[in-house]
This record gives sequence, C-alpha cells and structure tokens, in this order.
Amino acid sequence: MTGVAGPLPYLAGALLVGGIAVVLSKRREYMLRWCAWAVGVPVVVIALDVGPGGAAVLAASAGVACAIEYGGLTDLPRPDRAVLAVAVPVAPVTAWAAPAHLPQALALTLAAVALVPVLAGDAAGGLSRLCFGVLGVIWFAPLAGVVLLGPEVLALFAAVSIADITASFAGRSLGGPPLSRLSPSKHWSGLLAGTAAGLGTLAVFGAFTPAWAVAVAVGAPLGDLLESMVKRGVEAKDSASWLAGAGGLLDRLDSLLLALVFALALG
Repeated sequence: MTGVAGPLPYLAGALLVGGIAVVLSKRREYMLRWCAWAVGVPVVVIALDVGPGGAAVLAASAGVACAIEYGGLTDLPRPDRAVLAVAVPVAPVTAWAAPAHLPQALALTLAAVALVPVLAGDAAGGLSRLCFGVLGVIWFAPLAGVVLLGPEVLALFAAVSIADITASFAGRSLGGPPLSRLSPSKHWSGLLAGTAAGLGTLAVFGAFTPAWAVAVAVGAPLGDLLESMVKRGVEAKDSASWLAGAGGLLDRLDSLLLALVFALALG
C-alpha cells in the first residue's frame, strides 16, 4: 500500500458498513463510537496525507491528549502532569525532525519526568509518582511510529480499529470464556472474531505481513489489556469522559499503542 488515496474507498466502505451495523444493533454506545470514528478518520487521513510533518502533529496532539487523560486517571500532581504533557510529544516530533536522535530524546524525557518528584522532595509518594510518570512516557512513546511508519500506518490504524469494535460486538453477542481477569467483560470469542476482522482488513489494504499480523493479532489485544490493568489499579472505568460513547482518547488508542510497538520491532 502506498499513500493514503488508495485506501480511501475501503475506509468509506468500512464506515458505511459499520454505520449500518450499529444502527441494526440499536446500541447507543456503538452509535456514539461510530460518530467518533466518522469524525476521527478524516482527520487521520488528512494529517497523513500532508506528510511526515502532518503525521508528527497528529501523533503529538494525540500524545498530549493521552498524557492529560493519563495524569487525571492516575491522579498525578499538577507538576507531574505538566511535565508529562510536554515530554510525551517529544518522541513523535523528534521522529520527524531528527529521527537519529530519538533514543537520546526518549532518555531525556524519561529523566525529566522521573526527576519531578525527586526535586519536589516527595518522600511519601515520590516513588508512586515516578513510576506512573515513567510508565506514561514509555506507554505513549510508540506514537513516534505514526511518523516512522509513514502513510502505511493508516492500514494498521484501520485494522486495529475494526478489530477492536468487532471484538467488542462479538464478545457481547457470543459470550463464552472470559479473556482475562483484567477485563472480565472481554471474551475469547471476541478476540478471535476481532483478530479475523483485523487480519482481513490488512489483507484488503494490501498490508498483510507477518510483522503486522502479529501487531494486530497480539499487540492490539495486549494493549487493550494493559490499559485495563492500569484502570483496575486506580479503580476507574474509563480514561476520561469527553469522547462521546468512548470514554477518552486513550480508551480508543490503547490497542494501537502496543500494535505500533510490534510493527516497529518486527517490521
């Protein structure tokens, strides 16, 4: 797959089919999610079509939003949230402007976030603040892959998104054994159906490779469970509540983040 023009008919078709499916499901949650994707997909397409700069702006903006949600989710103090919100977009911006210096940039952002509770002299809660801050930088660093993978990342984005919504719908409809204690509402039936839909999407987009198949089949579900673990740890249902029917942006990007890790590592 080259560029973003080729996949447009497939994306439009997927949105159309998805719209019909959510109307037939009569579930308000799915209808609201579809509306969010109907707005989000054109934004992603336009940003990627601009080129690496557009991809960097898209990824950096998503990173800031996720960092803010994550800071609220984990109840980090304001100084930690501010530094994290500045640190997270460094990775995608560096991947665009100076990719050779990406390791150094990540090391510096990790140090900056880790030093906030140290400089504050927080003996009681400093370790917790440090761990949450470092996890935030590491968790959102894969957004640099939106820049590094180029326009082809659109296929991964579509495959993970379609796999996610298919897994949710199929799991609720078919039931069966739960997938993990981290998220009892998810089922193996949903995972299998979502994986099939995601791999099929890669094939339609002409982007089916062993690395990307693993990213969709393994990375995406693990990314979802990772966020479930964090939310259970802080006793929260969603990362935020501003995104209609979908909680927060992190709730929608959790699967993509780990899928990007596998795509970058194995590709």
